[in-house]
Amino acid sequence: MTQQSTSYQGNKVRLYIGSALLFISIFTTATIDGILILLCILTPFSVRYKIATAWCSLVVWMTKFFCGLGYEVEGLEHIKGLDAAIVLSKHQSAWETLALRHILPTQTTLLKRSLLWMPLWGWALATLRPIAIDRENQRAAMRKLLDEGTVCLKEGMWVVIFPEGTRTAPGEEKKFGAGGAMLAQKSGYPVIPIALNAGEYWPRYSFLKYPGTIKVKIGPAIESQGRKAADINAEAEAWIRQAMQDISTH
Repeated sequence: MTQQSTSYQGNKVRLYIGSALLFISIFTTATIDGILILLCILTPFSVRYKIATAWCSLVVWMTKFFCGLGYEVEGLEHIKGLDAAIVLSKHQSAWETLALRHILPTQTTLLKRSLLWMPLWGWALATLRPIAIDRENQRAAMRKLLDEGTVCLKEGMWVVIFPEGTRTAPGEEKKFGAGGAMLAQKSGYPVIPIALNAGEYWPRYSFLKYPGTIKVKIGPAIESQGRKAADINAEAEAWIRQAMQDISTH
């Protein structure tokens, strides 16, 4: 149990009501948004992307309204002026999968292919140009990331990757996968590391969302031209781990 969840035991009724209202609102609006995106399947990508991003922004707002959970971002100056970049982000909850689309420029996300099989929501997600991979076939997955990721970067889309591969609990660390760093080595685009402590307020596998302020820390661009993937990955991982120590509250 996180520090936030322990300190909020005194008002369980409000906690459960707020979390329930958020769940119902996300489910309802996601369904409407998914239908709208599919109805716009023949329109330009930019139209579908704006609809999806508007929903992500709405969820961020609803999280604050129903649960008292907001966020603050440090380091936005590090992404100004960049045409495109590869984001290597900490992954603790579902919150950042939505909020980063709200915070960062036009982007694609590396995700597991099975997510696209979900009726309606997955189908809508498939129209937003994700880099969907089969994790069981690592060689093919890497090839797809490098090929599609490079194309997206050249088109001005940011590529968001969670290098630990899955959500981690607060205080937990997993070895970074090499995919994002290899994409940086191949493409020459910079890496932007991001640390965040969303899991302290929006725990993985938990229905409850706790009030507070999620901290998002964006690091300086890590140059990739002329560098090996292992060095790029090590620098990003070291920065994120240090930043997590700075922003974690537990």
